[in-house]
Amino acid sequence: MLARTERRLHLASRTRAGDGHGVASELTEPELRVLRLLPGTLSQREIGEALYISLNTVKSHAHSIYRKLNVDSRDQAVERARALGLL
Repeated sequence: MLARTERRLHLASRTRAGDGHGVASELTEPELRVLRLLPGTLSQREIGEALYISLNTVKSHAHSIYRKLNVDSRDQAVERARALGLL
């Protein structure tokens, strides 16, 4: 699954490289675990509890996800991840 994600992000980076907004880069497995829970109704605190990680770790992963997907919000991250086939 990680190899498939890497391929999709690599393809996305090629298609978006010229848009001036940066390039999506590889998401780590912990980031992918957080990303999979973003479409639901769980708060960041509840995501942390579900994954047995701290709230600060969830926030750190979310920030990294947003940066790598070149988005500014949870909704945008979910939309971009769906477009890339990550969700």
